[in-house]
Amino acid sequence: MNKKEKIYEMNRRRFISNAGLAAAGLTMMPSVVAMNSRRKSKNDKLNIAGVGVGGRGFGVLKAVESENIVALCDVDWKYAKGCFEYFPKAKRYWDWRKMLDEMGNDIDAVVVATADHTHAIIAATAITMGKHVYVEKPLTHTVYESRLLTKLAAKYKVATQMGNQGASGDGVATTTEWIRNGEIGEVRKVEAFTDRPIWPQGLNRPTEKQPIPETMNWDLFVGPAKMRSFNEIYTPWNFRGWWDFGTGALGDMACHILHPVFKGLNLGYPIKAQGSSTLLLTDAAPVAQKVRLVFPERKSLPKVNMPEVEVHWYDGGLQPLKPDGWPAGKDMNHHGGGVLFHGSKDTLVCGCYGRDPWLLSGRTPDVPKTLPRITTSHEMDWVRACKESPETRVETLSPFSEAGPFNEMVVMGVLAVRLQSLNKELEWDGENMRFTNIGDDETIRTVISDGFKIHDGHPTFDKEWTEPVNANAFANELIKHTYRDGWTLPEMPV
Repeated sequence: MNKKEKIYEMNRRRFISNAGLAAAGLTMMPSVVAMNSRRKSKNDKLNIAGVGVGGRGFGVLKAVESENIVALCDVDWKYAKGCFEYFPKAKRYWDWRKMLDEMGNDIDAVVVATADHTHAIIAATAITMGKHVYVEKPLTHTVYESRLLTKLAAKYKVATQMGNQGASGDGVATTTEWIRNGEIGEVRKVEAFTDRPIWPQGLNRPTEKQPIPETMNWDLFVGPAKMRSFNEIYTPWNFRGWWDFGTGALGDMACHILHPVFKGLNLGYPIKAQGSSTLLLTDAAPVAQKVRLVFPERKSLPKVNMPEVEVHWYDGGLQPLKPDGWPAGKDMNHHGGGVLFHGSKDTLVCGCYGRDPWLLSGRTPDVPKTLPRITTSHEMDWVRACKESPETRVETLSPFSEAGPFNEMVVMGVLAVRLQSLNKELEWDGENMRFTNIGDDETIRTVISDGFKIHDGHPTFDKEWTEPVNANAFANELIKHTYRDGWTLPEMPV
């Protein structure tokens, strides 16, 4: 073991055997951000608040229920009813801003599992108050938001974790170890896919204005996005298929499936992006999409070089073609997706979350385990990290220092799809978060509705398009959203 791994194992064992003796998380209001002291929660347990507790949030909170669940916030109290009843002592809120304002001194850590478009604003606000945060995947809705959370977490030195549970599994670690040991040689091409979406996508924006249920605060659900009329098609769960609220199948599942790619190949910012899809609409993600991201050559590792590499993504039922030597009859889809690393010496295959890696040659590598393994859970490892001081903390396996840049890769794929009508490969300046080859005079149009009807047995197509808009302005809005009045992100740290 190296020094970092020894520290990690020592802290992990100490946490498992006597978690109650670990120091609890820092709690500070925005006016007190020097973070020069720490206090213990009651009984040395974290005081945790949940925001978005009807779906995944409920699952995460149950995974950390050994701590004190002190507050629950959701915009849909019908959907959140099960969680409310499971944690009857927790104070209930509609608005997370009011929750943090009233209970800020009594909260150590926050679990965020709302719709994608509100992840960043909740997490960023909590971080500036000195709260540790666990954020469900995708980490954020945009590139800018990912960069912001990365820098805020570093500035305020809080414990962070993205909810891509496979990061704490054996598959990601094993896949990474095989690649770094040179088992498949140099990797210049990767193909990955998911069997999602399994929620509605490719839909026209509904025209029916439905009454807002008494159990729903629609204004708070829309949050920083542009206001629209309520319709039950948007939430719960279905938000993933709508651009204003979600990131489609790519944003939802790539945070699981591409993690061994990002980690194993030491990826950073892509330099080129190109996407295509079935009918692209202004409001809904397409039924199926393909994306190619190109990453530059990276620093060579002791046993393998890291040349320029293409990462190809497929979803909506699309899969890579089976490579030569693929076992006849073997399903490429393993727990929701799969990855093929095409190396110069062999092809490495794994499932979603990096599960069950194997080599196409049939050889089983004998490689030392050099990366940490989690024996508790993804969620409880975050709890462990929250209870350690910043100076000696062993980071989780999906901290924002890694999850932030990784999520930028994921939402870059979304950008490539949404800008496909420019009909060219886009060149990306990752450091400055901008495209470099979109001309000032270029415009972009998108289909508002497909206009498909059947009249007297005959199909008709009458697509409705947006007016042409400046392509650079459109791209910049996708990179960094203009929030609705009343909703503001903290400033980007220098």
